[in-house]
Amino acid sequence: MFIKQISIFVENKPGRLSAVTKLLGENGIDIRALSVADTKDFGILRLIVNNPDKACELLKNDSCTVSITNVIAIGITDKPGGLASAMECLYAANISVEYMYAFISKSDSQAAVILRVDNNDKAAEALKENGFKMLTSQEVYEL
Repeated sequence: MFIKQISIFVENKPGRLSAVTKLLGENGIDIRALSVADTKDFGILRLIVNNPDKACELLKNDSCTVSITNVIAIGITDKPGGLASAMECLYAANISVEYMYAFISKSDSQAAVILRVDNNDKAAEALKENGFKMLTSQEVYEL
């Protein structure tokens, strides 16, 4: 039910994102979703990839600081208010969202939202009870 997300700490200097994405691409790792958060000195590149364990190993072997975090992915209708409904559901269940990012499916009118919350199990239960589709790793990789 949970999705493995890779977080990579990268120096905030020219060429670092290029090097990381090139390494992954050359080794057949397909990036399905990403988010970058930065400060003056470093950034955190968060990725959902088709083979997180292999990607993590490649990056560690390339001297990158990498961690894997379990996140949840939900499908929401790609229309005004779709995300608001999910956020209201989590708020009603007293679940804090630490961060999130989204992407649109190529094939239908659904958006996928990746969520890092304070309690994955409780969030998944609340979202399912309110009719939100929990996406599996395979479903995210195929979007």
